[in-house]
Amino acid sequence: MSQSSSDSVPQNAFLPRLGTSVIAVPPLSRHADLRVSRSENAKMIQYLKQGGVRTLLYGGNAVFYHIRPSEYAATVEMLLEEAGEEMWMIPSIGPAFGTMLDQAELLASMPIETAMILPQKEITDPQGIEMGIRHVVERMGKPVVLYLKIDRWLPPDAVARLVRDGLVSWIKYAVVLPDASNDPYLRELLEVVPADLMVSGMGEQPAIVHMRDFGMASFTSGCVCIDPSLSTQMLRHIQRGDIESADSCRKLFEPLEDLRNKTSPIRVLHEAVAASGVLDPGPLMPLLSSLTKDQRHEIDAAVKTLMARPV
Repeated sequence: MSQSSSDSVPQNAFLPRLGTSVIAVPPLSRHADLRVSRSENAKMIQYLKQGGVRTLLYGGNAVFYHIRPSEYAATVEMLLEEAGEEMWMIPSIGPAFGTMLDQAELLASMPIETAMILPQKEITDPQGIEMGIRHVVERMGKPVVLYLKIDRWLPPDAVARLVRDGLVSWIKYAVVLPDASNDPYLRELLEVVPADLMVSGMGEQPAIVHMRDFGMASFTSGCVCIDPSLSTQMLRHIQRGDIESADSCRKLFEPLEDLRNKTSPIRVLHEAVAASGVLDPGPLMPLLSSLTKDQRHEIDAAVKTLMARPV
């Protein structure tokens, strides 16, 4: 990144915290009647905490895309209380603009420091997205996590403007490519945005490349919910430059991640958490559905293999 682009970025109090933990992206546990379960979500949070996780991001895996407006504030408040002062809890807002604005107004008076904007591809354009983010930050009074999941969803110059104007706490980068090291969009972004503002957003598999080769600060993970201590070990290995040990950790997650990529990242993770026996996540929130018996059998096998690893 050029010196001039670095000088134009305002001081960001969030940066020192990004590398302190894997950023867990857990499911949201619900009762059979779809009410949010406080006790099961508390189990998830404590399990992650015991494994070294200190940052929680409730987004796609928690199906915040479909959360009821009437339950949103109470759910965020519950997660904040269960996370406590030792953990950084980040909720999501959106993806529809109207929903985003109403949620931003609720979060304005809550003790949250940032919220992630869930990306939406349909009925959007880059200028409209940038304008919408500015409205949301103004309404919430807090910066947002920018979730770059869709290639070229926002052009680099738009991302740079949002960062320059202090509207972005950090960036979750999750554009899926066959080869994470060959990413023209990412390279263009890093010409105008600091690498340590970015977090690898696709689990353990591309994390080594994103952190070692591109300088990202940390990585998000869903599979951390199955084995948080292993994911934490992987982060520490990358940070120390012990890539061989980091890759050994990565390979242990690979069978479960392959199933997520083959079928559905959210649905497979939900079933994997259930198979782990750590807690009961309950039913998936529609508009998502449960997997077949054969699919659950594959997931059970992958989870058992992962949890049976030598300590």
